[in-house]
Amino acid sequence: MTQSIQLEQYLGTPMTCSCGHEHKTLLKRIDIEKGALKRLPAHIQELGYHHIFMVCDVNTWQAAGKMAADLLHDNGIDHECLIIQEKELVPDEHAVGTVITAFPKKTDLILAVGSGTLNDLCKFISYQLDLDYMVCATAPSMDGFASIGAALITNHVKTTYDAHVPVAIIGDTEVLSQAPMEMIVAGLGDILGKYTCLMDWKMAHLIEGEYYCEKIAGMVKQAVKIVVEQSSKIKDRDLEAVKAITEALALTGVAMSFVGNSRPASGSEHHLSHYWEMQFQMEGKKPILHGIKVGVGLLTVLKMYDKLAQENIDFSSLKDMKFDKAAWEEKIRECYKEAADGILALEESCGKNSAQKRLARLERLEEVWPEMVSLISTELPVLEELEQLMVDLGEPINPQQLGISMKQVKDGIVLAKEVRNRFTILQILWDLGLLEQYAKDMATYFQTGQKAYLDHAASNN
Repeated sequence: MTQSIQLEQYLGTPMTCSCGHEHKTLLKRIDIEKGALKRLPAHIQELGYHHIFMVCDVNTWQAAGKMAADLLHDNGIDHECLIIQEKELVPDEHAVGTVITAFPKKTDLILAVGSGTLNDLCKFISYQLDLDYMVCATAPSMDGFASIGAALITNHVKTTYDAHVPVAIIGDTEVLSQAPMEMIVAGLGDILGKYTCLMDWKMAHLIEGEYYCEKIAGMVKQAVKIVVEQSSKIKDRDLEAVKAITEALALTGVAMSFVGNSRPASGSEHHLSHYWEMQFQMEGKKPILHGIKVGVGLLTVLKMYDKLAQENIDFSSLKDMKFDKAAWEEKIRECYKEAADGILALEESCGKNSAQKRLARLERLEEVWPEMVSLISTELPVLEELEQLMVDLGEPINPQQLGISMKQVKDGIVLAKEVRNRFTILQILWDLGLLEQYAKDMATYFQTGQKAYLDHAASNN
């Protein structure tokens, strides 16, 4: 019998942990079940709200917004609706302004009806206005529902802003199961990305002494396991499979709120996704769903971890390696364009590429190398099995399927670590002088060596 995630155990009561921290979330209610939308008015009334500002777009209005508005009306709950007209909504300064200018002053709850972009917008704005917000999910496409950060694009840079969790997450599995299949498999991709992000987190703990909690990591691992068990039923839009994905996405958000940042849910696979997203935006290309890019990023990172575990490193030869800062800055300006100043300012403030910090990390890397190789070998899934799982569900596994060029693959591997001050395999490879070679090797792999992709493509011809 398939296990369930049991989200309720994490709500309401602070949890004392063996890691020495007390974990808690301000999320009060999660209703991810068949018929949850019909219970929306009861949740609002029981939580004590009276004046609702509902925000949706033209797509989510049809999926659940109109029904939600009718339910609020029928239950005598005062509300106003904003239906954003953009079909491809970007969470930038313009979108923030659109919501703010429509905001009624008497509002005591902002209700987001949608998924990633709408959730982030309402989360950010409600936090800025010191108001509560609730999300009525329309697609199981990303893990930001319960996180404390809001991802926006400002000054052309994908930036995560401090925010807060919703007071409630409502997800009607009948609505969620009817989302575009691309959005459902995007949610799966985001969940599968936890394999590598948790490994990155563990590496940061081993090498940099960063805080790490086995219990929180275990929560996320268990959620991934349950989703993988249910994955074969996703194609049929099975309600239990959709429920498992949505609950896992919500749980990783709870894990982020427990830690106070996105470490349990976001690592190098997300940084690659962010880099590619910024490139598409700068080129004026249609954005690709976050979780779809994360899925490809996951496979990229997994392949690099597999390769790293086979390396025979001569640490003594690395200590005199020089960092050509001028060439690095030139590459940053070439690839990040309008966003380059923000990237350069981040490095100036944190200095993660300094010779002193690199030498300290190399010393620690040499000490923990056997343990690191063992973790890679035992904790990560088999690459080919994960590729096959994704292929069977029609989820892209090769950047070429997404219109990502091999130059963007190589540049992303070399430069994506600059998007965040966060230690991942990308920093390890940079410290070891292997990053550029791995970037070339991954481009070759995606062009010629990815067997599952090539077999799948051949079977469709």
